[in-house]
Amino acid sequence: MKYKNPEKGVFIDRPNRFIAHVEIGGKVHTVHVKNTGRCRELLIPGAEVILDRTDNPGRKTLYDLVAVKKPTVGWVNIDTQAPNKVVLEYLQSKDYDYIKPEYTFGASRIDFYMEKNIEGTLRRYLMEVKGCTLEIDGTGYFPDAPTTRGVKHLKELSGAIELGFHPILAFVIQMNGVNTVLPNEVTDPKFTEAFMEAKARGVEVLFLPCDVHPDGFSVKGELH
Repeated sequence: MKYKNPEKGVFIDRPNRFIAHVEIGGKVHTVHVKNTGRCRELLIPGAEVILDRTDNPGRKTLYDLVAVKKPTVGWVNIDTQAPNKVVLEYLQSKDYDYIKPEYTFGASRIDFYMEKNIEGTLRRYLMEVKGCTLEIDGTGYFPDAPTTRGVKHLKELSGAIELGFHPILAFVIQMNGVNTVLPNEVTDPKFTEAFMEAKARGVEVLFLPCDVHPDGFSVKGELH
């Protein structure tokens, strides 16, 4: 996945979770932040950032803030829409017979439904994708803010096992040099509890390390 019009800037501040002030080419711009999470360890005044300039001249903000440079790992993509795009590209390179994004299941919309015929037997998969942008001492953590939606998805995945699905929780690691993700118990103990229960019931946990660069990123492999 690549951005069409990436430009570098310098982060100034973030008045609220939707916008930030960034210096681009010597001028201060108000930009849209494509992540409503906290990102406190990333969006620090003076940090180098990547903006994607919009093709829509009628928009109030002409730039989307999509990545931040962190001293310990380099570029961190914080675009919450990007993980699903990257995973779709990744799934299309695999041997699935059918892939459907945004699959309605129970009371949730799961990111992907896949099918694969294995020796005459149809196997059905459900995959929920979570993007990881929080790194501490070389390990990824999720979430960086409490997520009731994430807990709901884990419960849906757990329940899918009894209906014959193979459920997968996939962590897209939106930075270089990090290969695993742990539940962030301090920030969200309810998600941690739901994660451990889902894993114990048979939900597959998949880590997708990525090759992240200023103009985009892609999955470079998978770990279990």
